[in-house]
Amino acid sequence: MVLKVFFPSCCSSADSGILIGRWISEQNSAVILAVVHFPFIPVQVKQYLGEVQRVTQVSVSVLGSWSNSKQEKEESLSEFLEDLGTIFCHEPWIQISKEGDSKFWSCSILQKHSTNPQEEEIILVYYDQRKVMLSHLHPPLDTAGQGAEDASKLSAIFDTVARSQVLFMTDRYDEGPIKLTHWQSDGVEASIIVELLKQASVPACMLLTLLLSLLSGICRSRVLKFWPLSFLWSKLSTCEQLGHRLQHLQVISSNKKAQNQNQLMRKANIFVSLLIDVALGILLMSWLYRKNRIGHLADTLIPVADHVAEELQDLLQWLMGAPAGLKMNRALDQVLGRFFLYHIHLWISYIHLLSPFIEMILWYVGLSACLGLTVALCILSDIIALLTFHIYCFYVYGARLYCLKIYGLSSLWRLFRGKKWNVLRQRVDSCSYDLDQLFIGTLLFTILLFLLPTTALYYLVFTLLRLLVVIVQGLIHLLVDLIDSLPLYSLILRLCRSYRLAAGVKFRVLEQQDGKPLRLLMQINPLSYGGVVQTYRLPTYSCYPRDSWASLCKKLFLGELIYPWKHKGDKQN
Repeated sequence: MVLKVFFPSCCSSADSGILIGRWISEQNSAVILAVVHFPFIPVQVKQYLGEVQRVTQVSVSVLGSWSNSKQEKEESLSEFLEDLGTIFCHEPWIQISKEGDSKFWSCSILQKHSTNPQEEEIILVYYDQRKVMLSHLHPPLDTAGQGAEDASKLSAIFDTVARSQVLFMTDRYDEGPIKLTHWQSDGVEASIIVELLKQASVPACMLLTLLLSLLSGICRSRVLKFWPLSFLWSKLSTCEQLGHRLQHLQVISSNKKAQNQNQLMRKANIFVSLLIDVALGILLMSWLYRKNRIGHLADTLIPVADHVAEELQDLLQWLMGAPAGLKMNRALDQVLGRFFLYHIHLWISYIHLLSPFIEMILWYVGLSACLGLTVALCILSDIIALLTFHIYCFYVYGARLYCLKIYGLSSLWRLFRGKKWNVLRQRVDSCSYDLDQLFIGTLLFTILLFLLPTTALYYLVFTLLRLLVVIVQGLIHLLVDLIDSLPLYSLILRLCRSYRLAAGVKFRVLEQQDGKPLRLLMQINPLSYGGVVQTYRLPTYSCYPRDSWASLCKKLFLGELIYPWKHKGDKQN
């Protein structure tokens, strides 16, 4: 039978004493946590371990003895260490001894109370106690069978070291009755700046919580529930992003302590995401207000809008002729063309009416970049939606007319086959029609069929223009979702301290010597960058619908409107 002893590498030079740790009987393993030095009183050691066990809920006990011959002056010390097994009464009793500067240690097992002692093979596994304590083990997502069992065994070792932080608060330099050696014995990691930040974070969080409660009260007030404001708050992407960031601020300013590692990482990721978002927004704002770039942008905006309007006029003139040699219905073609040309004329007049105020509007809009780059991008998306509102109107007119004709033709086609749509039962039933109904249906079917190519061409052109605008807005929102959902703190942690995010371990065989136990070095395998993103990705609240390609093609063919926002009752694939 194999017995595994996990020994912290920081204790390899410790003075002689007894080994403190946890015995995991299911794995036949011993996890050494610290070394207690001489002199000590066994009763005080037992009381101290009882307090540690009560606080950490880890069954910590004395597992054996540690002998460092380099520090010893008396030959009877080894016998004394062996006799300690009768005081602490742990079965089996582990004896580890180091001879001078030798890399090969002696390790033996004593089973005094066993009637049938068995010869066991011992494996010494060295591990970095600090890294194991600070790391968080992420088992593979597709574990099954043997993989899941190995992950649970490894998790028990990591959990034992992580939950024993109370044990590491006492070291060999303390003046108490018990002196220990563990990872923190070479110097307690502390920082005056960190302690000051901890003290200052309490009033800062209280002030931030008060301000956020006021903002939340304003957002939940009845003023925003009236029709114009409620519609704008639910449809404009800027309002959606502000509400999303407000939820993030409420999460990080909450005084509720994180219950587990995932909640702690979520708070840290949100905080770093907000910090970087605001920093990028301030950089963008400083770039915009330098060298009068706002004025240059306002001077460029009007000529660009005029150029787009002229291109649309040329496109409509082409459609009112014989586009691509197609024979169109001239009367309907002229009516639709003049209707859309009049809308373009109104749009040009509207743009020129606003031209004196555009620079001032852009100047105030640029200040919103201090709220974050994502807010600035959402405002850009809303500005694009407002500047292309005439294209959206053309698309709605063409889609409604095309949809009316498609549904009219499908209904009249059922009339020819002696069928009708039953509204109550939501199905097609048989129906008998008289001669007048068939005659009128034939006339209407003929008229709609011959007018369909003209309507379909206008619908196709304006749908392509609308899709172009939606694609541009979609790319902007993809960038916003990327900034909102990317776990930046976890990625920085993976880059700088990869051992904090552990996906598993690997064992490296050290030098061997006959008659000595097998020596292994346990090293942490860091989580891959893809695994970090998949595990700690933050949820997003994009207002754009996520339709499947089949649903999108069906909507385009039937002339149903493609809204840039979600609707209640929409089926999302």
